[in-house]
Amino acid sequence: MNILRASLFATLLLAIGAPVDRVRADDAPAKPAASATKADPSMISRDEVRRILDSNRMILTPQGIDEKIKLHINGIDQWISVRGKDRRNPILLFLHGGPASPAMPEGYTFQTPWEDYFTVVQWDQRGSGKTYRANTEAAMAPGMTVDGMTDDAAQVAQYLREHYHKQKIFLLGHSWGTVLGVHLAQLHPDWFYAYISVGQVVNGRRNEAIGYNYALGRAKAENNTKAIAELESIGPYPGDTKLTFERIGVRGKWEMYYGGLAWGRKDFQFDVDAEELSPDYNRADLDAIDKGSLFSLTHLLDPLLDVNFDQVTDFKLPVIVYAGAHDYTTPHETAEKWFGDLKAPSKHLVIFADSAHMMMQEQPGRFLVHLVSDALPLAQKVGDAAPAEVTRDR
Repeated sequence: MNILRASLFATLLLAIGAPVDRVRADDAPAKPAASATKADPSMISRDEVRRILDSNRMILTPQGIDEKIKLHINGIDQWISVRGKDRRNPILLFLHGGPASPAMPEGYTFQTPWEDYFTVVQWDQRGSGKTYRANTEAAMAPGMTVDGMTDDAAQVAQYLREHYHKQKIFLLGHSWGTVLGVHLAQLHPDWFYAYISVGQVVNGRRNEAIGYNYALGRAKAENNTKAIAELESIGPYPGDTKLTFERIGVRGKWEMYYGGLAWGRKDFQFDVDAEELSPDYNRADLDAIDKGSLFSLTHLLDPLLDVNFDQVTDFKLPVIVYAGAHDYTTPHETAEKWFGDLKAPSKHLVIFADSAHMMMQEQPGRFLVHLVSDALPLAQKVGDAAPAEVTRDR
């Protein structure tokens, strides 16, 4: 099946106009073609793969937690997943990108080791995934604003603090999630040990210009006549005219082709394929991702392009900034400049050398090491962590 896949903020569309195959691995044809070969008996179904993946990440520890919870927040039902090996560990609330690109279905590809150190909460935001599926568009629409969704995030954070008896939690925003993250960290700094910024959106229109110039420069260097023609057809970019889905899609397609979303990859199929095998999403949930993405962009495209945090640099909590050296979706150079201007009780910057925008998936081991070394001690020093392993030296 060919679909239009709405993407992470700053590109805003992964590739409007560039089809992504969401393979229906569990949908068998009613009758095989006469020339078709017999099915390989060694092949297993999508559901069996999902069962195996789920079994391998099963949480069996006495203090473990594995819950999916439907919360009623601001007039609609909103879904969260809560997973961790020890509920005595600090909570980490993950604000996914998009808008409406939930991390819950792909989380199994990078999140499981995090659960040794944190209780990880994935939240399908208003208009996203399970939450989109649980509500009508009419019910969701009034809150489809930056302010409305920031308030949704605040309600989720407050629930986690109260329900799990935590004075503070960690707040991690990725891509579009950094928009909500900055607002929430500004509103309630006392709720969080730190704001962890991953692929920070600083200035939406500047992101567009940098990504466009990068893609066009690479295309010219390779004499890619198709890319040059398509990119020059939407210039000057972004310019003063309205940014349509089609124009953003052309820029996003070629920026992605040249590794600005996932370094060394020409498309995002690896992530879509991972979602297909998600232990956390059924077929209806998967179908809701694409519907929710397009619904969300009709409400959020213009305000998101106008995001400007150039002057939002005073924070009353620690700030940790993670950026990919090859990220041209939310360009690392803007994140580095913003970091330099930050005033916070403490701040820390990490540039992942072999990553673009998807650092958690591109360099999962190094990402985890930095979470544990940069963030976890902020909770450990106040006793919000499970006891460490017993070690002995001979």
